Amino acid sequence: MIEGCRVEHVLEDIQSLNRRALERADLEITAVSAHAYAFLADRYAVLACGASMGMGYGPVLVARGSRTLASLRGARVAIPGPLTTAALLLRCECPACIPVEVMFDRIPAAVLAGEVEAGVIIHESQLTYQAEGLTKVLDFGELWQQRDGLPVPLGLDVVRRDLGPALMRGVSAGFRASIEDAMRHEEEAIRYALRFGRGLDVPQGKRFVHMYVNELTLDMGETGRKALDLLYRRAVAAGAIPQAPALEVV
Repeated sequence: MIEGCRVEHVLEDIQSLNRRALERADLEITAVSAHAYAFLADRYAVLACGASMGMGYGPVLVARGSRTLASLRGARVAIPGPLTTAALLLRCECPACIPVEVMFDRIPAAVLAGEVEAGVIIHESQLTYQAEGLTKVLDFGELWQQRDGLPVPLGLDVVRRDLGPALMRGVSAGFRASIEDAMRHEEEAIRYALRFGRGLDVPQGKRFVHMYVNELTLDMGETGRKALDLLYRRAVAAGAIPQAPALEVV
């Protein structure tokens, strides 16, 4: 609940939300990819709460059989949208592959059908890809934890700057209270969330939620800022963004 405001739930995939924020900026509060935020910082500020950061988990690069990252040079690799953080992570780690945009929930099928040689999967597919006959090439969250000692930043909740400082702070407080309430009533919250899921049962839903809802979801803190800073420095070095955005966290 945000005092003095009516909240309307808008359900779209992340690439659609990225495009909507870039082209229309009609949503006062929205989820966006950490990648997309590099192009939105003039209109939106980052909320301290609500970020999706994988602590040892992240988008997974998969193929039909055992592959190395180096073997994907020049290969067609499915991504869930050019502004997704999954696409940015792929570009940073495997710049010589050829990204092919595929709707996120079709990526496993596209890899299995040979439409692409590999794909970066997000959301529920991270739990089901092995059962579908796919093999992990790289988990970006594992890589960041082992190499950098940081979570991999994936999604952010952002608030439009033209709301003004007081309402922006009210939005942040309201979002945090909502997340805290969901954590206190986990079973009910997960069953509600699964109404919007794609084929996960309750145990799988709990596993997925616990991968990405953690203490950094309540407040990204210094750890989250460091992870975002590293992501943007790597993105600049890879030529994916022109410059790192200024991080104003509300």
